[in-house]
Amino acid sequence: MQTQNTKVIGDRNIIIENSSTRNFLADAYFPETSGQLPLVIFAHGYKGYKDWGAWDLMAEKIAQAGFYFVKFNFSHNGTTLDNPSEFADLEAFANNNFSREMLDYDAVINHFIVQPEINTEKVALIGHSRGAGISVIKAFEDDRVKALVSLAGVSHFGYRFPSGDRLTNWQESGVMYSENARTKQQMPHYYQFYEDYKANEDRFSVQYSAQHLGKPMLIIQGTEDVAVKDKEAYLLNEWCRDSELFILNGANHTLGATEPWPKETLPPDLLKSTDKIIEFLKNNL
Repeated sequence: MQTQNTKVIGDRNIIIENSSTRNFLADAYFPETSGQLPLVIFAHGYKGYKDWGAWDLMAEKIAQAGFYFVKFNFSHNGTTLDNPSEFADLEAFANNNFSREMLDYDAVINHFIVQPEINTEKVALIGHSRGAGISVIKAFEDDRVKALVSLAGVSHFGYRFPSGDRLTNWQESGVMYSENARTKQQMPHYYQFYEDYKANEDRFSVQYSAQHLGKPMLIIQGTEDVAVKDKEAYLLNEWCRDSELFILNGANHTLGATEPWPKETLPPDLLKSTDKIIEFLKNNL
């Protein structure tokens, strides 16, 4: 049983080697203990990264509760080993796709599950936004994963691609741009992103994975989320056989967090979410 006085150790910017994509970074937070801990892995969302906003504070709080918490940068999220919290490599971002993210997820689990501090029978995934969709698929595919948390998670990848003339223009030009509202960078997507999705459309069905998951899932969703509407959370809850829906009235897509996050405490909505996650993990791992 961990207490608020338990010291949390933070091991930051661990290099995860992945010959199938490229090397990337992860952070591990865990309490000082002589026993083995459940492994909890967090996946960031679109235009996100492991150090965004208040994720560090969330990591520390979950670790304090008695978990080995890992967060990582997807290899092609646009950050680099030398610059993990800025989009310094837009060429990598342009070459990202769901297949690469699945390979990265596997590399993270493979790296940490063999650590002596880990109870290999207790592994959970947490994903935010698009990272939650990938987490649903990974949890379905990987028998090592025993529980899942979706934070403002998407229910369908295909709906987020352009259609009609915009799709045709993307195919013809080979690249499509999306502005980062915070940095004002024009973030490129090569057409291969869509081709990868279409070639693996059955595999990348969040609905199918949720319907066949067979593992406990916590779904957290804010009512004022303009990026992922709350109807997607209701769909996930409907599809999953063993799920719990936690709706936060008035919460936005990032649960009150911003980048940068200047405070030393979690925003109220993310604090409520983190407390709920801890309760869920203790009950299901």
